[in-house]
Amino acid sequence: MKILVIRFSSMGDIIYTTPVVRCLKKQLPNAEIHFLTKPAFKYIYNNNPYLDKLLLLKDTLSETIREIKAEKYDHIIDLHNNLRTAIIKLRTGIPASTYKKQRLRKWLSLKFKLDLVPHTHLVDRYLETVTFLGVVNDGEPINYYINGQYSLTNLLPASHQDGFVAFIIGATHFTKRMPNYKITNICKQINLPIVLLGGNDVAANGDEISADVGSRVINLCGKTTLDESVFLVSQAKSIIGFDTGLTHIAEAFNKPIASIWGGTVPELLGVQPYQVDETLVAGIELSCRPCSKFGLPKCPLGHFKCMNDMPEAPIVDFADK
Repeated sequence: MKILVIRFSSMGDIIYTTPVVRCLKKQLPNAEIHFLTKPAFKYIYNNNPYLDKLLLLKDTLSETIREIKAEKYDHIIDLHNNLRTAIIKLRTGIPASTYKKQRLRKWLSLKFKLDLVPHTHLVDRYLETVTFLGVVNDGEPINYYINGQYSLTNLLPASHQDGFVAFIIGATHFTKRMPNYKITNICKQINLPIVLLGGNDVAANGDEISADVGSRVINLCGKTTLDESVFLVSQAKSIIGFDTGLTHIAEAFNKPIASIWGGTVPELLGVQPYQVDETLVAGIELSCRPCSKFGLPKCPLGHFKCMNDMPEAPIVDFADK
C-alpha cells in the first residue's frame, strides 16, 4: 500500500500531522508513506523515521499533479482540505479521505461567540481521516527531529547553562503576543534565568525586555536558527509561549509548557498542548474573545484586555515550579 498525506501549511498545523504519519507507518508496516507540503516547511519532516518520501509543492499545480500520478498512490489523506487539494484529488482520481474543517461551526462560534466546535484536539481530528484503514491514536506526542548537533555552551552564557526558562515571545499576529511591559513584568518575577526566543520581527522587543529586566534575561530573538531555538526549548526547565509554531513544536519534548492565549482560543482551533504532562493554558474570559480565528494586526476594540488584563501570578508560579 502506498499512501500520500497532504498538508501545505502552516508550521503549527503541520507539526500536528506527525502522529498521523507515525501511526500509519507503525500500524500498517507494509505501507509506504509519503508527505506533500510547501518547500518552506520541509524541515518539519527532515530526519523523520516514519516517512518514506517527502514531496514538495512545485511552481505549478500541474507539475505537482504529474508527480503524484507517477507515484501511483493507493490513497490520499488530505489534511488540508482546500481548493488546491480538491483539484489534486479530482485530477488524479486517487481514492481520498479528507479532514473535516468544520468551517461553518467555526464561523458561527467566532461570529456569535457560541461553543459549537467539539473540544477535540487537531491531532485526533486528523486521525479520524485514517480510521477507515484501521489506524488508531497511539497516545504518543508529536514528533520533531532536530537537524544538527548543538550544545548549550555554544549558545548560552555560563549563567544560563545550568537551568533556564525559555520564553517564546514571537507570534505572527499582534493579538497573539503580550505587550513588552507585560512580558517584562513576568520575567522580573521568575527566579530562573530566562532565554527569549523568536524571529527577527520581535528582536527589538527582546532587546527592550532584556534591557529592562537585566542580565538574567538573554535575548536570542533573530539570533538563532529555528533548530537552535528548538534545541534550546528541548533543554529548558519550562517553556512560556504564545499561539505560535515554536511553542507547538516544543510539545515534542514533554517539557512543562505555559501556553498563553490572547485574541485567539485553543478550543476553536483544537491546538492546546498535546500529550504534555505539565501544562498551563492561560486566557481570560471576555465577551469580545475570541476576536479572530488566527489573530489580527491590532485589537479591534483598542483596549487589548485579553493580554493587558492577563493575570501574571499563575504564569510565574508555573515557571518557578
